[in-house]
Amino acid sequence: MKLDAATIAALAQHLETCELEARDTPKITDEYPHMDWDDAYAIQNEIRRRKLERGHRIIGLKAGLTSHAKMKQMGVTTPVFGFMADNFAVPEGGECRVSELIHPKVEPEIAFVTKRALKGPGCHIGAVLAATDFVLPGIEVIDSRYRDFKFDLKSVVADNTSASRFVVGGRAVSAGELDLRTTGIVLEKNGEPVAFGAGAAVLGHPAAAIAMLANHLGARGEEIPAGTLILSGGITEAVAVKAGDSVTLKVQGMGSVGLRFV
Repeated sequence: MKLDAATIAALAQHLETCELEARDTPKITDEYPHMDWDDAYAIQNEIRRRKLERGHRIIGLKAGLTSHAKMKQMGVTTPVFGFMADNFAVPEGGECRVSELIHPKVEPEIAFVTKRALKGPGCHIGAVLAATDFVLPGIEVIDSRYRDFKFDLKSVVADNTSASRFVVGGRAVSAGELDLRTTGIVLEKNGEPVAFGAGAAVLGHPAAAIAMLANHLGARGEEIPAGTLILSGGITEAVAVKAGDSVTLKVQGMGSVGLRFV
């Protein structure tokens, strides 16, 4: 690590304040270009600690940067990971207030819920599928705290991978009922299709993102507990939204889920 504890705490406070007050900031590596990956996750963990201290619960985990092409472009070999707090959850068909966000975008995802703990190293797709209770459609609302959505990877990890809001719903399905690689999705905004894709867009198989998360946590002596909700990563590019928009995700074999922006 390159940053001391006081700097990590100050950066966590700064980023979370930007989140809570819906105001943007230049990326933190502008001022701390020497920070490393351990620093980035330490800042994220301090944001998590701050939320827990105020009485929030951590109700899920998430993967980001789950496209092989994007990872190659950015010069990394694994996705980035973050957490979801209870105040991020939107009820199925519910409202998301744009005034609480900076520049929201939506991503279509397949969500996993575990029935057994998963721990790396050595976690693989088969282990993930065996430990999965069910999968279901999910929409993640990402909202980077960085000005103009411009950041590098260490900055975005520190900012809890742009986590903001999410909704899950539709039909919960056993992972063994579907070939998640070929499962198709359609994302609609205001009744018009705006993005299409299939599960294979996420690392060749969405369960691969969960395995990488388990291995990432395992390297830190942690695990994915049983009963954890995990968003496996965006299947398509993120789509910008504004007040008045209605977004629906339709997933083959899993039904649909949606939310409205007000």
